[in-house]
Amino acid sequence: MTHLSRDRFLRIALWPLAGVALLVLFQGAASRGSEPRESRTAQPASVSTDFAMKQLNGEPLRLSDYHGKVIMVDFWASWCPPCREEIPHFVEWQKQYGGEGLQVIGIAMDDYPADAVKAARELGINYPVVEGNDKIAGEFGGVYGLPFKLVFGRGGEIVARRRGQADLPSLKRLLVTYLSERPPARKP
Repeated sequence: MTHLSRDRFLRIALWPLAGVALLVLFQGAASRGSEPRESRTAQPASVSTDFAMKQLNGEPLRLSDYHGKVIMVDFWASWCPPCREEIPHFVEWQKQYGGEGLQVIGIAMDDYPADAVKAARELGINYPVVEGNDKIAGEFGGVYGLPFKLVFGRGGEIVARRRGQADLPSLKRLLVTYLSERPPARKP
């Protein structure tokens, strides 16, 4: 009987430890493939990112319409609490820095556009919001979780990617840094 009790004790004690070890291994493997939360390394934007996207109001939108601006593209969804938490800050930044060349563009990854329209109204979004889908996410290099943000410098290059809920003060500093750069001359 003592032997069974000891075996049972070991099973009870070791299973949680094995679970913790697997969790640590899983998190380590997941983080190895993740992109840095902040990067100042400019990467050229693909020409394919400048395709026409349909706004929630039905109008087309192209990134090239915002040449010379600092563009922050925010992938979000109405059902995503961290997304909804960040959006009021983006609304404020659009008000505060829009005149200096900031353009926030939302890409709503909702299954039903009506949900995104309702959320945009509730959140007072003051910037363009387009209907997102897997194809659009793929055109931007893939979106593996929400919220997800891309920042384009004034020259159209991708200067930062943020996956997950952003460190808002850090993101704001990044935007202000790129806003201080001189806009490039528009090519004919």
